[in-house]
Amino acid sequence: MKSACFTGHRVVGDDLDKNRLIRCIEKAIKQGCDTFICGGALGFDMLSAQLVLKFKEIYPHIQLHMYLPCSNQSERWSLSQRREYNKILARADLVDKVARPYYDGCMRERNYKMVDACDLCICYLNSLERSGTAQTVRYAKRRGRIIVNVSTKGEDFLDNLHTE
Repeated sequence: MKSACFTGHRVVGDDLDKNRLIRCIEKAIKQGCDTFICGGALGFDMLSAQLVLKFKEIYPHIQLHMYLPCSNQSERWSLSQRREYNKILARADLVDKVARPYYDGCMRERNYKMVDACDLCICYLNSLERSGTAQTVRYAKRRGRIIVNVSTKGEDFLDNLHTE
């Protein structure tokens, strides 16, 4: 296993098992994962990127790659959200933009590109309802990726996630 991507909801609830997420990242590093890919969205993506940057202090060989859907992803965010986002981008080892301006479908294209580049998909999926996270996890399942869900609502979502 050389690379992992993160996908999750923008609103992080109390069902996120942050300790499991931390253990999952560290276990991946210890098993040879040296590249972590994040989409840079608010919520789970930003939290995951921040944790990877903390792990870089202990494991300087790991890399954070940011795959952004478009160049203007953060334009409607608050000032504090944009500041944190820009700090993350400044410390990332790679920043790749799928599209310059936003277009319908650039988020999905970004998500699929992250899955195509990874061996492990670390997700925060707490609902089977239609969402970009569920769509991305379905794609990862179709592509045969290892999937770990850090929601306390559990792996049962993965078992019931149809990949049609």
